Formats: sequence, C-alpha cells, structure tokens
Amino acid sequence: MSKRLQRPKRPCSRPGCPNLTTGRYCKEHGAEKKKEKAERYKYYDEHQRNQRARRFYKSRAWQAARQRALVRDKHLCQHCLQDKRITPASTVHHVIPLLTNWRKRLDMDNLVSLCSACHNQRHSKG
Repeated sequence: MSKRLQRPKRPCSRPGCPNLTTGRYCKEHGAEKKKEKAERYKYYDEHQRNQRARRFYKSRAWQAARQRALVRDKHLCQHCLQDKRITPASTVHHVIPLLTNWRKRLDMDNLVSLCSACHNQRHSKG
C-alpha cells in the first residue's frame, strides 16, 4: 500500500477568506466561483454568441478546411513568416470575417494560418 503525498494547504484565493485549501479556492468559494462563471457564459451564449457561427466551427466541413489550410501553410504562422520569424500556427483565421461574408467561410483564399498572438492581434484591431 503506497501513500500519496498531499499538496500542502494554502489560503483560499478569495480575499479575506481564512480557509486553507489544496486547490485555488476553498469548497465554499470554489462553488461560488463556478456558479458565477456559469452565469457569465450563459449570458454570453444566449445574447452575444452567434449560434450559426458556433455550429459552423463545430462542423466537419470547417475541420477539413482548417486542416487543409494548416497543411498548405506548413503549420506555420504566415504573419510571423512575413517578419522572418518561424512560429507554429495554432489558428486558422478568416481574412474576411465569417459574419461579414458567409459565402467565403470555406474559401481557401480567405483562410490564413496564424499563431495565437497574431490571431489575437488581428482581432484586437477590430
């Protein structure tokens, strides 16, 4: 019979909580945080997320097009390559946004492989 080593307990991450825990939050505040997060995403899913786009990104057609774009771009971020940096691509980006022109959603000329940093940078520009 082997004994598993337990992680040392530390204070709960909730400010002012005196409870000790092996996780991030004590049982009381962990459940509270989980409930807050579920409520936040529930609102987003119901009021902000485009359901048509969500279904598309889960489709086999998108998964196949995404894979073709990654293979075509040799799994490298095309934006970084322009700056003479070699970075693995983790995302396939729609040059013309999906919701702007739905017909171009699977057009290979509208897809570009990007790393997370470049993808986030493109989306932050608007």
